[in-house]
Amino acid sequence: MVYRINSKANTAFITASGETETIDVAIFERALADVEVVIESLRDIPVDIFSILGMRNLSAFIGELFAKSLIKESGARYVGNPHQDGYPDLLLMDVHGLDLYEKIKLSNGLRDKSPFSPFANGGLEIKATCGDVPTPAVCAKLKVAKPHIGDARIDLLKGYTWKAHHRETNNLVGILWDFLSGTPKIVAVFFGSDLESEDWGKIVQPKEGGGRTTSVSIMKKEGIGKLYKNWIAVEDDPRYINYINRYNRGHLI
Repeated sequence: MVYRINSKANTAFITASGETETIDVAIFERALADVEVVIESLRDIPVDIFSILGMRNLSAFIGELFAKSLIKESGARYVGNPHQDGYPDLLLMDVHGLDLYEKIKLSNGLRDKSPFSPFANGGLEIKATCGDVPTPAVCAKLKVAKPHIGDARIDLLKGYTWKAHHRETNNLVGILWDFLSGTPKIVAVFFGSDLESEDWGKIVQPKEGGGRTTSVSIMKKEGIGKLYKNWIAVEDDPRYINYINRYNRGHLI
């Protein structure tokens, strides 16, 4: 895939110790290439792994895959949060982070959630979305088929956002993906280091008997706009460039 890269993107954030941490844009570029190699390799296995995962798990998988690629391409400047429900997803391993992590390790705390939710030294949160398309009923009225797994969604996309379990999420790497030629592809990457609680909606609690759903906060249009202004990479395809610009009422890409 060919991406349009924003060389002026602000990829810096303030760490918990008050220092400025900057992620080279080239790290994001290399991570995108890594993700594409892995996903392409999955096409060679004799089962349809994408259908097996389903849309929700596939979106989470793409986010995890990009996170692992960032770890690799950053030279382990970041490590994955050892707790699956911890925050943030990637822990910053500067001098302070390394010291804190080692202390937690020596106290046999790597299996505990509390030191990693949140991790005091901070880091990066990674979230992926494939956007929203109309319901089957609306699609029927439009006389179009609702996209299935493997179908491109861009022509029916009505919006995109990211979800979090709390309203303090910041230093967010926001990923937008779609299916191209039947294969999931990351079509845009954004970064937001200036998100505030007001950029996230009210936390919605799961309904009684709602299964395994958890409390969630959906990013507001203001937060989406902040990430749009700091886009890092977008698939060099007029469909995605025009849609993202139009959705954000801008011409930045």
